Amino acid sequence: MAKDGSNSELDRELPDLPPELRWREWLRRVEAVLFASASPVSREELARVVGQGASVDLLVEDLAADLEGRAFEVAQVAGGWMFRTRATYGPAIRAAADVEDQLLDLSEFDIAVLAAIAYHQPITREGLKDIFGKPISRDLIGRLHARGLIGTGPRSPRRGAPYTYVTTEQFLVAFDLETLQDLPDREQLEDAGLAEG
Repeated sequence: MAKDGSNSELDRELPDLPPELRWREWLRRVEAVLFASASPVSREELARVVGQGASVDLLVEDLAADLEGRAFEVAQVAGGWMFRTRATYGPAIRAAADVEDQLLDLSEFDIAVLAAIAYHQPITREGLKDIFGKPISRDLIGRLHARGLIGTGPRSPRRGAPYTYVTTEQFLVAFDLETLQDLPDREQLEDAGLAEG
């Protein structure tokens, strides 16, 4: 979304409209912004299209209620909101549209490396080697990076200043997380036998 909030032609307050119509217009503006955006839209970005007295959270709640029973919904991910198709309709979309390139198609090991990065970020390839007991290929790191799931973090303060890796906003979106705090608790994963202690 554009970060410049200086749009002089947009009347945010709508003082000439009765309160109910004003709210409805703000609601439709929020809907339009979410519809047009390919990435999560933050509270601050949505606040640029509504009046000062409007609660973005309440507008989003009302929009979500308007969408009940529809094929898509408002999802809160990566610190913002975005539209997404309800999971129930995934098979229909795959049957009718060419979405294969949008699927993650990650191996179990790819997901394990991605999880290690998420839980230990920023982390170097050497740090990943310590976790897995074997080197992690540059190809694997490159694939995760090409899919936008990881990015480079700050250079390690060690000799040679190796690159570190961190997860991205796309990672949060792909795994339906609002923040990294939404990652499963590591102890719970260990108790379920999904991670080693």
